[in-house]
Amino acid sequence: MANLLALELQIGNEVFSAQLYESETTEALLELLPLTIDMEDLHGNEKFFYLSERLPTNSESPEHINAGDIMLYGDDCLVFFYDKLSTSHQYTRLGYIENVEKFTQAVGEGNVTVVLNFAGNDE
Repeated sequence: MANLLALELQIGNEVFSAQLYESETTEALLELLPLTIDMEDLHGNEKFFYLSERLPTNSESPEHINAGDIMLYGDDCLVFFYDKLSTSHQYTRLGYIENVEKFTQAVGEGNVTVVLNFAGNDE
């Protein structure tokens, strides 16, 4: 997973940089951009959103997930983790958010609206 693709996440007025691993899954996700999503909170450690499209998968059991990890659950559930955890669930790894501490503060508790776009794209 040497090649990384730049992504921007906007929450309110704050913009966060993320890096996506180059894969069939991330290429399919990028085709959906720009995208505004209303993410729901789950277990006080993740935000999730069910996409309207199914994406190709390469699922694995990561055991440990770090704050800032971006994953796909199943073939259509985009997940941003803002706290670390251990899990037996299967996910497809998509990438990671770079400024995790600031991101964690911005998402807060409860639901949050996130705008996803290519890095450097002001559309």
